[in-house]
Amino acid sequence: MDYDAIGALRDRHPAWRLLRAGNAVLILSFLGGFFVEGNRGACSASEVADALDDHLYALNTGSSEARYPKDPRAYLDDWAATDAGFLRRFYPTGDDEVHYEVTPAFEKAYAWVLSLQGRSFVGTESRLHTVVELLRQIVHGTELQPDVRLAELHRRRDEIDAQIAAVEAGDVAMLDATAVRDRYQQLSTTARELLSDFREVEENFRLLDRAAREKIAAWEGSKGELLAELVGSRSEIAGSDQGRSFQAFYDFLLSEQRQSELAELIAKVSALDTVVSDQHSPSITGIHHDWSEAADRAQRTVRQISEQLRRFLDDQVWLENRRVLDLVRAVEAAALDVRDNPPSFGLEVDEPGIEIALPFERPLYQSPPAVAVESTISEGVGEVDADVLFAQTYIDQARLVETIRAVLPENSSALLSDVIAVHPIEQGAAEIVGYLALTDEDVSIDMDDTEETVLEYPDPADQEVTKRARLPKVTVRRSAREER
Repeated sequence: MDYDAIGALRDRHPAWRLLRAGNAVLILSFLGGFFVEGNRGACSASEVADALDDHLYALNTGSSEARYPKDPRAYLDDWAATDAGFLRRFYPTGDDEVHYEVTPAFEKAYAWVLSLQGRSFVGTESRLHTVVELLRQIVHGTELQPDVRLAELHRRRDEIDAQIAAVEAGDVAMLDATAVRDRYQQLSTTARELLSDFREVEENFRLLDRAAREKIAAWEGSKGELLAELVGSRSEIAGSDQGRSFQAFYDFLLSEQRQSELAELIAKVSALDTVVSDQHSPSITGIHHDWSEAADRAQRTVRQISEQLRRFLDDQVWLENRRVLDLVRAVEAAALDVRDNPPSFGLEVDEPGIEIALPFERPLYQSPPAVAVESTISEGVGEVDADVLFAQTYIDQARLVETIRAVLPENSSALLSDVIAVHPIEQGAAEIVGYLALTDEDVSIDMDDTEETVLEYPDPADQEVTKRARLPKVTVRRSAREER
């Protein structure tokens, strides 16, 4: 970066502005502890103000003069101002109370301040192994020669066979305490950085939404061209490197098997004596739940932006329709004004002549033909199978809802294919349609047309025959039930 670029960042970037602020210590300590360390998304103004009030009381207690005398809401207004940019202030859909959330710029400044703290242990071995492993994945993942890839796979198999033989012989290699601390330090750092990345992803989606609104407001072409432009922009977002990476991460979290494996691994690592005895290492016991919550917040942000953009388009259409009605009324008013006093110059007609229809060109009347009706009905002699009337298929949606509640805990989600893997289809395609039609108070169904899912189920008439159904990617979500 050159001198001018660094100077522009110093004057305009909110993170640099925060580090130069007079009460930067208060801002970093409160917002960092409340939002970042607490992994909170958007919170109401009353909740944030109450927490800030307690924080200010603890700082002002014990000093002869109040260090921070202003009201908590005054501080929040200052931090959310345009010339500050540390907090984002907005009204959520369906709520009339102001909400706050930290900006990605604040997270960058907070992460930099945290990096200034001295570390009693700086591990390098695990990062070197990570770099080497990433290099291997890049090199062997882009190799086109089958012989080279087979040679690498054989080499890995030989290493695994050698490790198996060593364990069978009683030679079990264990990581020492230093190696465990080294890897745990890198694990906790990477896990926390992921949470910060999700906030930046949300901010990028909001910037794209703002660009779309500006394009709609200034659009002068046809509606079809505008919709094609917006759909193309949405496809570019989904197909970008960031979009594909985020979707892959979210699909990983949706898998029940991978969630169980991740929770088991975190529990085992957190129970190690080396990790428990190290008081300086941050805990990652519930980090996978924090990931799920942060990813779900990003998905909710995308859905809210889509709904707001649709309403914005509806408003534009309403304004255009109103303009058309105004033009029609203006034409009607002009016609009424000249009805009694027509223009003296007459009326000009674009047609070169008047169309003439002669009487003999019309067809003559023809009487309708007589139709003979046979009213004699012969008695039927066929046999009727009455069992067909009782062989109707009934899908009990209450049973499907209880199945989902048995599989998914509250405030979680999973793919429909994972639910069906646990509880197979029993009533064929009708049961799949029953899942798609669920509308319960705590169970909802989302479908993504950009991806496809294949569901296999046995034929109810013949259990040995397996059928397949091709559907969009279906996600089952369960929220917390309200107490009554």
